[in-house]
Amino acid sequence: MLRFAEEIMLLLLDDEDGSFARVPDRLVRYALGGGVLMELALEDRIDTDLDKLVLIDSTPLQDSLVDPTLSDIAAATETHDTRYWLERTALCADEIREGALRRLVEKGILAREEGRFLWVFRARRYPALDDGKAEQEVKLRIMEVLFSDKIPDPRDVVIICLADACGMFEKILAGPELARATGRIEQVRKLDLIGQEVTKAIWDIEASLALAVQPHMY
Repeated sequence: MLRFAEEIMLLLLDDEDGSFARVPDRLVRYALGGGVLMELALEDRIDTDLDKLVLIDSTPLQDSLVDPTLSDIAAATETHDTRYWLERTALCADEIREGALRRLVEKGILAREEGRFLWVFRARRYPALDDGKAEQEVKLRIMEVLFSDKIPDPRDVVIICLADACGMFEKILAGPELARATGRIEQVRKLDLIGQEVTKAIWDIEASLALAVQPHMY
């Protein structure tokens, strides 16, 4: 099974030229930080509500992409909300991003070539490491959810929540496709309560930044 950080990088990757979609760096950071928090939630390590994010189980997952944040939450002497932990985890986005890409290369999913990352399997499928079966690449899975009535897997709901909150679909979908998918994205986002909290935290941060840069009105 791939972690959300790995799938976010795959979602952003252009399999034709090895470049990544031009999503603002701060939003990619929020997506990676949100992915780590959602990973911990699905692993029953944390829970969140409107006011706070709480630790449920501090047992490490033996995973370098998520354990540093789990340790950070476990060491906290005060309770904080989702926005606090999203911003704090996003500060480590460079390490999360590099770790995710390194894993994808080690797993034989991507190849690093002259500063680019290229798909090893051009058919855009990669081997699932847990049961040996072929698993659809994340873009195809997400497109299938968005353009059909298929009941989404919980992990696909998380990816859709993060991608929508960070404006990724505007970069990876053409205008007509995005227009067709908008209602479905909204529908899927309502399926995950923790995903809604992470999404709200990202939007709150963006709204605060927008207000901070607005010219003063006299």
